[in-house]
Amino acid sequence: MCPVNPHIYSVDTTPPPAPFPQRRAVACPRSLRHRPAGVRRYFTHPRWSAVHKNSDITSPHLTSGLTTPTRSGSQSASNVGPHEVRSSPLPIFTRFTTNFQLLLPGGSQPTTTTMTGANTIAAALERHATTVTRLSSQISSLYASRLPYRIFHGSTNSTRPPTQKGNTKFVDISSLNNVLSVDKNTKTALVEPNVPMDKLVEATLPHGLVPPIVMEFPGITAGGGFAGTAGESSSFRHGFFDDTVREVEMVLGDGSVVKVRNPDIAQAEAEAKGMVTGEVQVQEVEKGDLFRGAAGAVGTLGTTTLLEVQLMEAKKFVKTEYKRASSVAEAIRMVREETQKGDNDYVDGILFSKDHGVVVTGKLVNELPASSDPNIKPQTFSGAWDPWFYLHCQEKTAKEAQQATDYVPLAEYLFRYDRGGFWVGAAAFQYFSWVPFNRLTRWFLDDFLHTRMMYRALHGSGESARFVVQDIAMPFETSEEFVDYTSSSLGIWPLWLCPLKRRAPPTFHPHTTRPGTTSPSDQSKQDDMMLNIGVWGWGPDKPQEFVAKNIELEDKVRELGGMKWFYAHTYYQQDKFWEMYGGKGWYDALRKKYHAEHLPTVWDKIHVDADKAGKKQRHWLLAKKPVGGFYGIWKSIRSKDYFLHRRAGWKWKGE
Repeated sequence: MCPVNPHIYSVDTTPPPAPFPQRRAVACPRSLRHRPAGVRRYFTHPRWSAVHKNSDITSPHLTSGLTTPTRSGSQSASNVGPHEVRSSPLPIFTRFTTNFQLLLPGGSQPTTTTMTGANTIAAALERHATTVTRLSSQISSLYASRLPYRIFHGSTNSTRPPTQKGNTKFVDISSLNNVLSVDKNTKTALVEPNVPMDKLVEATLPHGLVPPIVMEFPGITAGGGFAGTAGESSSFRHGFFDDTVREVEMVLGDGSVVKVRNPDIAQAEAEAKGMVTGEVQVQEVEKGDLFRGAAGAVGTLGTTTLLEVQLMEAKKFVKTEYKRASSVAEAIRMVREETQKGDNDYVDGILFSKDHGVVVTGKLVNELPASSDPNIKPQTFSGAWDPWFYLHCQEKTAKEAQQATDYVPLAEYLFRYDRGGFWVGAAAFQYFSWVPFNRLTRWFLDDFLHTRMMYRALHGSGESARFVVQDIAMPFETSEEFVDYTSSSLGIWPLWLCPLKRRAPPTFHPHTTRPGTTSPSDQSKQDDMMLNIGVWGWGPDKPQEFVAKNIELEDKVRELGGMKWFYAHTYYQQDKFWEMYGGKGWYDALRKKYHAEHLPTVWDKIHVDADKAGKKQRHWLLAKKPVGGFYGIWKSIRSKDYFLHRRAGWKWKGE
């Protein structure tokens, strides 16, 4: 897990007067002479030597002014290709050397301390470099033996049952869990893959910055957002999470360490510099295949070890407007209309029933409206006595044609669905049916009703084997028909509506096919937007019936031109799966090119064997209510994840 309370150090260094030559020899500091070769190479890089000699660090309080990094002496982006093997395991880091904002793990609040800059920066960079060097060596050894392996992250937001065999090799990257820098000038952050969203937001907000895409569950990690599929209520404007990643550092299947640039960002920057047909720009676009292939490929093309995330300007509040819809068709139409309004920063919706929906829009603002009305005050959702967001929406739009407005502190808005896990937390009260579902019990049991704790309990209890958790990307044209299907076949309400930019294939992100068309890759015939529908609720009790319902759901989704997210139960047969994703040729070519042929494929990692799942029986004791539920709660308590929310720094504390 990520550190609960990171120490924050501000580093102010004197930049060199001019960039050093790339190959200039630099003496190895005595403290590094017995370190691994990869670490020595990094610290003897000319840019690092300038920081090593000219740094002075003090540790400020969390709320004090923080200095931010610049890119003095960095290479021009046009001189660095999007896929470049470096001798150093830290290719991205070499551009962040002055005015460095460093975040290190620690269990207590920062104290005012003065220490040498070399020791502080060296400790962080050395730790990361040592970890990546170790990973590179370990993966290289596995590659020499052609042994497949999987990645151990330390946490999960998947509801799939484990599919790996008992002799599966694991590569542990759980220690890569730090925000390493925040650059206010370039609006970027260097982030290790196991940094969860709440810690990323806590690191960027003091600089007046925030990621454009913030997954609504605080425990979802940056690496998970890149290797999986992450689309949220700002995705109608910014796309998937990986669209906001400028570049990644990866360890490939053979152990080599590479830097991979986002080809769309590389192309946009090249065009802005007037190099529309230049050789550098063409190379960058051509070599973006690894970035696009790895995004959404669940780690099957390499292991992400560092991400450079684009940030945007943050504001204090989100002006949140709730608009009632009286039918499914009206709600879908309203969601689409709201995405076309230029002043909306966030758009999503909830369907409570066929005749009650709410469309929620958010606009970033810095001030509350000037008014003498004492009732206008920030609305929060993180406190134990605060309302769950979906219940708040339902109450605000209880009457026909009702509209309402709140001013929600930014971080409170970003994680508004954490308490109750949208509405999945209500299912716990259905399981423990003798416990009333009201504000008092939600307050009393609040520690157990955050998403991190609920994931622990869901897996520990075994109830994930009969709980439908599916996100479905649908064309807007067939979304109403799909909602009719879920209502009649599954009876699951509420449903989440979230508009997303559509990514053209080939990609492992879900992409839709409009009715009447046959080629999802023909952009001229496809919509540039699609609608995610979140279907989360109890399924059939019996394993065979549960599997049958999920397969039926998959068939209906495909019939209507939609696609599923990978994090949930997936039963597609292999030939059908690869047909949906444009055949296996493009993916196999990437696996061969980047030395990943010995690794599990995407299908290997996500597929659930329907026959085995249908016959699988839980331990007789855990299958009995409420024993399994209490066991899941015990597992979640043992994790101590409830402390993460109790101590969260992003929660609103007033002006």
